Amino acid sequence: MTTLQTARAAQTARSASGRTGPGAATRAARRLAGGSTRLVLLAVALFWLLPTVGLLLSSLRGPLDIQSSGWWTVLTKPAQLTLHNYTNLLDNSTITHSFLNSLLITVPATLLVVVVGSLAGYVFAWVEFPGRDWVFLLIVGLLVVPLQVALVPITSLFGKLGIFGSIISVVLFHVAFGLPFAIFLLRNFFAGIPRELLEAARLDGAGELWLFLRVVVPLGGPGIASLGIFQFLWVWNDMLVALIFADPGSAPLTVALQQQTRQFGTNIDVLSSGAFLSMIIPLVVFFAFQRQFVNGVMAGALK
Repeated sequence: MTTLQTARAAQTARSASGRTGPGAATRAARRLAGGSTRLVLLAVALFWLLPTVGLLLSSLRGPLDIQSSGWWTVLTKPAQLTLHNYTNLLDNSTITHSFLNSLLITVPATLLVVVVGSLAGYVFAWVEFPGRDWVFLLIVGLLVVPLQVALVPITSLFGKLGIFGSIISVVLFHVAFGLPFAIFLLRNFFAGIPRELLEAARLDGAGELWLFLRVVVPLGGPGIASLGIFQFLWVWNDMLVALIFADPGSAPLTVALQQQTRQFGTNIDVLSSGAFLSMIIPLVVFFAFQRQFVNGVMAGALK
């Protein structure tokens, strides 16, 4: 058999193998993508959202309506809906000040973790230095340290530094405990960037900072966005750290709502509207970066 005949035979075999049809996994995925599966997933999503819908409708009802019937009665009596609860809530200086404190805590804590974690992740992924692997293992080991273990010693440290009870102390605590996960996540994400791309840029005279800003950050955007969303949600919804390290003037919204619970245990109209107000910013952040978040999660899963 000549070389030409051998090539034609190989091409015929490949064509025949390509006509054998999809595999078992592909056929199973197509069956699962049917209409019945979509209906089941839609029902699960609606059931998952039911508490949030109930909280929203409760926040739009008056105190007497909340005490006399369940939130679902608003579906047949829409006249119960009112914005009076939110008007009273926004007139409460404690709530509005704590809302501002939440922003002052969450935004710096998120930005610092993202910036420092990105730089450290790049260094551990692509910069050679003595003991790099051991230092990275030490950082990974910090992931298993419980947050509660550090509360007492860091409280003493912040007291000696004179920052205990301030917003700065809360921000520093969140940054310290957010960095190990950030470095671990972004180092693994950046390590998936093709080495040839970085070496070609270095041959063109690019420095490490230029490489980081012009090559690594654009390619690692989904991973950075995912980290930012995780960190923002964790800090915004935190109450334990703020309850310990923040004084009443620096307390975020979660602590202010907890204080409202202690003062007005049956005042469900204040609690429902305040709780839903605390959900607005995380929802806006998540849906604004939803595409980057999904891309980052999928890229991490494929790697």
